[in-house]
Amino acid sequence: MRRRRTVTTLLAAAVLGLSSTALGAGPAQAAGETTLTADPLETWQTDGVVWALAYARGVVYVGGSFEHIRPPGAAPGAGELPRKNFAAFDAVTGEPLPCAPEFTGGVETVRALKPSPDGSLLYIGGSFGSAGGVGRSNTAALNTGDCTIGSDWKPVVSSTVRAIDVTDDTVYIGGQFTTVQGRTRERVAALAPDSTLLPFDVTVRGSSISNDPIPGINAITAVPHLNKVIIGGRFTSINGSLLNSVHALVGLDAATGRITDRFTGWIPRKSAVKSLVNDGTNFYLGAEGTGGGVFDGRAAGRLSDGAMLWKDTCLGATQAVVPHRGVLYSGSHAHNCGDTPGGFPEHRNRQHLLAQSISDETILPWFPDTNDGIGEQIGPRAMVMADEILWTGGEFTTVNEKPQQGLTRFAAGPDTGAPQVPLMSGATGDRGKIELGWKASWDRDDGNLTYLLYRDGVYLTSIEQDSRYWDRPMMGYTDTVEPGATHRYSLEVTDGTNLSGRNGPVYVTAGS
Repeated sequence: MRRRRTVTTLLAAAVLGLSSTALGAGPAQAAGETTLTADPLETWQTDGVVWALAYARGVVYVGGSFEHIRPPGAAPGAGELPRKNFAAFDAVTGEPLPCAPEFTGGVETVRALKPSPDGSLLYIGGSFGSAGGVGRSNTAALNTGDCTIGSDWKPVVSSTVRAIDVTDDTVYIGGQFTTVQGRTRERVAALAPDSTLLPFDVTVRGSSISNDPIPGINAITAVPHLNKVIIGGRFTSINGSLLNSVHALVGLDAATGRITDRFTGWIPRKSAVKSLVNDGTNFYLGAEGTGGGVFDGRAAGRLSDGAMLWKDTCLGATQAVVPHRGVLYSGSHAHNCGDTPGGFPEHRNRQHLLAQSISDETILPWFPDTNDGIGEQIGPRAMVMADEILWTGGEFTTVNEKPQQGLTRFAAGPDTGAPQVPLMSGATGDRGKIELGWKASWDRDDGNLTYLLYRDGVYLTSIEQDSRYWDRPMMGYTDTVEPGATHRYSLEVTDGTNLSGRNGPVYVTAGS
């Protein structure tokens, strides 16, 4: 969404002939929130799925299941560079960096990335037996300064690591494992940075997903100033709690693993938490479910007491959430959002990227999109904010209907996408009247558009109208002219930054 210009400025630009030229850039304000532009930046691609993203010291790290990366716009196989399940890019330019340790063995996938608070180490989780040629058991640490595998972090973890969070003195890991360092740790564990297993001991039982009976932890967010850690995944019992008194989401004492927050009723049966993040005051989650009556959307809660702030009603398997400047960005394949403020009804399309107000869950007019892509065909899987740029990774192979695989980026500008100009029709009205009509256009990052109407090539008037891609109302204008006179009319549309091309002309004769 962009900052709107005055109609006077737009008219001046139109008179100068800038009908398809950007008039400027800058973030827009809507209900107090600033959204990014929906126009993607040029971004390198992967030849497989991106499962995890992290940012540290000017670098974006990418983990997943892929063999190569390739330049923006390149077709599969063209200009490829080898990258085995891990890649690094300059956070601002997006250019690939030479840091490229290979992660092999096991299932050969990287599923979790998290930097240390000072950014000197990047903790990596997944299913692998070797990291950069060094033997490691499903987790490793990378020295970000010289791209070497750290020697202190080498715990033995029995199965896949899917989630990591890090404080100054503790590394929390979650996943499908049952032992760490040869001792029982069911799906979640805490270790010191030197791989020492800590007393934090949690028993995770039951699965909240009927078609996947094995419990697991998908997401962790640590809250050191409150001495707690929140975990999410698919489970129905923690530390022997009664069945379903704790379900897919729980707050734990950061040192002992004792339950601090039960979040009763937050996550229904047949649903699991996929993503967790906090901003120091609140936390945000994304969930997915299987079957009817599930929770597939996003929710926000207060860290201090675990109170729910809001919970949306969208379906569509939310995989990633990122808060930024009052907006919660998410990756999913959202549908049936009609009961969420600003949301859309069920239709045949899916919306894979969303922006919502952090304060009240309202869906904001920011609608870049991907396809479902490959693999499990969910679309986006991971997000991270890096130097004011939103990096998004996943299974997708298109962005805004253009080929782009695995990775994409969005920033505050430049805003280059102009709205499409609608077709206009005209009819003879009453004496001296001409009736003009058209269907509202829409824009991926602006909910309010201005329509500039011209008679005989001269500016006549402007009309503003709210619209979304699922809600494009009919618009019209009645012109008063000499009875029986014939005039030509044309129309163009602006989002406040870009002007569409001018349509028409339409010739209409007034009633006589």
